[in-house]
Amino acid sequence: MIWQDWIDIIAATIFVLLGAGCLVTVLIGIPGTWIMIGLALALEFLQRLWAPEGSDWVFSIWVFVAAIVIAGIGEVLELIAGAYGAKKGGASRKGMIGALVGGILGALIGTVLIPIPLVGSLVGALLGCAGGAIVGELNNEDTRLKETIKPAAGAVIGRVLGTLAKLPCAITVWVILGVAAFAPWF
Repeated sequence: MIWQDWIDIIAATIFVLLGAGCLVTVLIGIPGTWIMIGLALALEFLQRLWAPEGSDWVFSIWVFVAAIVIAGIGEVLELIAGAYGAKKGGASRKGMIGALVGGILGALIGTVLIPIPLVGSLVGALLGCAGGAIVGELNNEDTRLKETIKPAAGAVIGRVLGTLAKLPCAITVWVILGVAAFAPWF
């Protein structure tokens, strides 16, 4: 093996290890799958800088397309799960929409307001889901605060289950990108 091959193997190994770290971030509400795809793009760019002219690409365009589609499916699962949980808890349409919007805003705001790395996003998303469901339900006529607890709890449970449903998508992206990173040596 020439030195270039060793550099490529080391870079692919580092990528796979960083990707494994991204899987952990998915569980706590950070978009680790998208970070992983960004790392793959960075590796591809760096490969173009150090590889000899005419060498193969690390990742084909189809690998990126597959990774993006699977990551998108994971995001949709996570977002819809909070609204579905609210519905199962008895929420109205407004409550479901509130849970969806609240979960997104909560994750963003929690990241800023709770400066504990990784925890802020998760806590913010869960509180945002519950708060959004409550606000949505309170916008209905004749709804009292006491009646919003069950839909809010359903929204939080749905969001947690959505995050767990997103994890297999993230693992699939990690495996696809990891295998592609090492493909020239298989």
